[in-house]
Amino acid sequence: MELRDKDLMSVQEVRNLLDKARSAQQKLAKMDQQQIDRIVKAISDAGIANAEPLAKAAKEETGFGRWQDKVVKNLFASKTVYEAIKDEKTIGILKEDKENKIWDIGVPVGVIAGIVPSTNPTSTVIYKAMIALKSGNAIVFSPHPGAKNCILETTKIIAQAAESAGCPEGAISAVSIPTMQATKELMSNDITSLILATGGGAMVKSAYSSGTPAIGVGAGNGPAFIDKTADVPMAVKRILDSKTFDNGTICASEQSIVVEKCMEERVAKELTRQGAYLLDEARSNQLARFILRANGTMNPMIVGKTCAEIAEYAGISGIPETARVLVGRGSKVGAGEPYSREKLAPILGFFVEENTDKVLERCVEILHLEGAGHTFSMHAENEELVRRFALAIPASRFLVNTPGALGGIGATTQLFPALTLGCGAVGGSSSSNNIGPIDLLNIKRVAAGTRELDDIKAEAGLQPGSGNLTGTACSRGQNNGFTKEMIDAIVDRILKEIV
Repeated sequence: MELRDKDLMSVQEVRNLLDKARSAQQKLAKMDQQQIDRIVKAISDAGIANAEPLAKAAKEETGFGRWQDKVVKNLFASKTVYEAIKDEKTIGILKEDKENKIWDIGVPVGVIAGIVPSTNPTSTVIYKAMIALKSGNAIVFSPHPGAKNCILETTKIIAQAAESAGCPEGAISAVSIPTMQATKELMSNDITSLILATGGGAMVKSAYSSGTPAIGVGAGNGPAFIDKTADVPMAVKRILDSKTFDNGTICASEQSIVVEKCMEERVAKELTRQGAYLLDEARSNQLARFILRANGTMNPMIVGKTCAEIAEYAGISGIPETARVLVGRGSKVGAGEPYSREKLAPILGFFVEENTDKVLERCVEILHLEGAGHTFSMHAENEELVRRFALAIPASRFLVNTPGALGGIGATTQLFPALTLGCGAVGGSSSSNNIGPIDLLNIKRVAAGTRELDDIKAEAGLQPGSGNLTGTACSRGQNNGFTKEMIDAIVDRILKEIV
């Protein structure tokens, strides 16, 4: 098949899928909460039942991460997210404020374009389908080409389950011929009401440039600050647990550790004790050259790989097979400084600063370079210091004493469980939320009158009806609040002006 033929076929497929999705969504819009919840429950059950085979399929196809951890992610998307949304009201009248006479009515946005990354392919499909259907929307997925087969399989499984529970056919679908042209058509087509984009920065920027409303999430680059009041062994354990989970493919995972000078030796020893490998200057420089490609983007050869694989690819010898995470010293922040950038792999930068003021400056600098608005982690028992950092750090998720990857998505915290993490305006995103069903609704508000114009005038210190010399009151011979003395004064002033 020629490239041109493939592009044309993929665009036509998108148009067909969107037509079916629109028809399905019109049927969904007529369903009540109970019918919608039955469909969502079916998606959850199918995700749980197939968590392991889909995890293995994702690992086999992409080569990223650990299938065992992908099982956890699939169960998080299927079970944890479901538990959080199952009782949420999303259809019809959501809330009635009888005192203020206002109703909130949920209105589905319509057809959603779901962009799926290769790092979390199967779990993202389950999660996005669940929150889309919960809010009465249809969804069409655009798979990353490197994870096409496992994404299509996941879509097939959950779509069949949903349809068996009464979901209209076509409400959940995926493009089987993923091309750039297909994704562009999906995002810009008039039928698409909203784009839910998770992926690289270029993809997210493209979503926001498509002309279609979008919720986009790009790179994460969260630093982790270990304060001198922290339980250092626990802090290091949490960071390493996070960074090794699925070999660092969750974008909320820590990308660097920042400490004060007085903590350098203590933290370094604990990192080594728990299996991290601190690279010497030569190895650190050698790995740095491998992390980024010539164009300044992350080398895909490191993504989701083990330390041993990364060392082999980078030609670095002497790395023990037991190494859990590779740690390279960082001293500068910039586009050409790999240890200050996002690394979706078990690699951490290690920055040492003179005091907490400098630590704060460094963390802000790292986030503004890449990952602004995403996630920041802090390990400390000093609540006053935590408050100070929380007010200054440009992150939508400020995590305290918890693993970044799992805390950010809401697995080890009480944040809303989600696999799409908004970065807010500072990160170029339209939302700073952990995205859920309510984010995929428009809210129609019904408001009954509670005051009259005369009430408003009275509050402003004006006589009721002041300034109105015509109309019903005047026609009935009423003075509209004017006294005889006021009228006489007005008449005298006008007569004087005429004379």
